[in-house]
Amino acid sequence: MTATETGATSLHADAVHTLTGWRPADEEQDRLRLDYLAHLAEQPEGLYRSCLPAHITASAAVVDPAAGRVLLTLHPKVGIWLQMGGHCEPDDRDLASAALREAVEESGIPDLALLEVDGVPVPAKLDRHLVRCTGKDRPENTHLDVQYIAVAPAGAQALISEESLDLRWFDYDRLPELTDHSVRDLVARARRLTS
Repeated sequence: MTATETGATSLHADAVHTLTGWRPADEEQDRLRLDYLAHLAEQPEGLYRSCLPAHITASAAVVDPAAGRVLLTLHPKVGIWLQMGGHCEPDDRDLASAALREAVEESGIPDLALLEVDGVPVPAKLDRHLVRCTGKDRPENTHLDVQYIAVAPAGAQALISEESLDLRWFDYDRLPELTDHSVRDLVARARRLTS
């Protein structure tokens, strides 16, 4: 077994472990959790973009609780403001590190820390949405997103990456119009959990 295959196996096992142990606060999130687990039971490669029509992704809302703000990226493919995130990679050891890697890459803030419970990073919520991962000639597929909260140091300065059209801090109470319900819900959860 190659190192990549070993990593893929441990990432799959971690995703199952994370979602099995996570107890969401509402029934809708619990139904999603069970759907994600069913997907992983059926799909050994269910965390990678090559798995169609659906795959697990990892993201994080980057927040600066001291300033009451969230960092959002203007996504080039969908044209709305979103949290940082994306596809899992074979070198990711677990879902949390995939979410943190994406958050650091897209925010340019190296010293982010995922919100933890009892010393372990835990998801804040799940979100299932349709997206076209590759060119326009490819069909839409479903992202089964596992969303975390990444806490930035007070006054952190973001640095835009090539993966974004724009990158900005927004006050919790003044999110941009061009965002969706899922992002607003994630920010509200982040605000409650970090205040």
